[in-house]
Amino acid sequence: MTFAFRLRVIGRRIAASLLAASVLSAAPAAADETIVLRVGDQKGGNRSLLDISGYAKDLPYRIAWSEFPAAAPILEALNAGALDVGYTGDLSFLTAYAAGAPIKAIGGTRAVARTQAILVRAGSPIRSAADLKGKRLAGTRGGWGQFLIAATLEKAGIAPEEATFVPLGPVDAKVALLAGSVDAWAVWEPYVSFAMLKDGARVVATGEGLTPTITFITASDSAIATKRAALRDFVERLNKARAWSLDHLADYARSTAEQTRLPEDVLLAAYTTQRTSPIAIDDGVVRDVQAASDRATRYGILPRTLDVGRAVDRSFTAPASQ
Repeated sequence: MTFAFRLRVIGRRIAASLLAASVLSAAPAAADETIVLRVGDQKGGNRSLLDISGYAKDLPYRIAWSEFPAAAPILEALNAGALDVGYTGDLSFLTAYAAGAPIKAIGGTRAVARTQAILVRAGSPIRSAADLKGKRLAGTRGGWGQFLIAATLEKAGIAPEEATFVPLGPVDAKVALLAGSVDAWAVWEPYVSFAMLKDGARVVATGEGLTPTITFITASDSAIATKRAALRDFVERLNKARAWSLDHLADYARSTAEQTRLPEDVLLAAYTTQRTSPIAIDDGVVRDVQAASDRATRYGILPRTLDVGRAVDRSFTAPASQ
């Protein structure tokens, strides 16, 4: 674990624990009160998906939901022992795992890779990835944004030093793009659909062929050891709910719009394009994430080479007979 990561964890340990305690949501009274699964979520995330699909009913345990503004503090709370399970993009998960966080991926989803994209504002002279040379490119550090920028530049034959990476979260990056202080923005859905439908942004490159676009359900090693049955049931319910959403995209978009205040048309466009589907953590997933991990190490996003097979627990998505 790096010193910087340890400082972040110590600095946020109390805040994460207090947040987890302050937003408890009890399941029906019939649930087994001796088992409490502490789950990190974002607004309009897995909690609303389970609710709208009906798979939040009749839980054999209690869920204590905690809402976070982004994936990074979910990972920090998992590392601090304030959560049992959460979800995050594949590279953000690997960044925390590489830093020594006691976590593993136990399930997840895969979206269409082109839903990760590099955007430019309306009227920009940039028309393709080749035009990114010499430009200021915004994206999240240590996650999909930085990776997509590095991979896109490499594919276009542009050396890393021939463009400037500007580490910004999605909200700040959008403001910077529209203000003209950056030339392009690497981001994912629903930010892509919002920027295109509401701000006139254009796509100049996508993650197709560059990224596996996987979001992992991530659990602490402690929860895996002590709450295995509850975690397995939770993953199964999420997988069923995600499959349900593919056949009810309009209902799902309407429900999420009510939760998040995001425009319903933006969410429907995002969900239709993403086609986010549940995955089993199998050889194919490990192979795809290993390739992305190796590239991320080469780009300097990850501090060392990882064995992705050791970062996952396949038993939660394996057939029950195995």
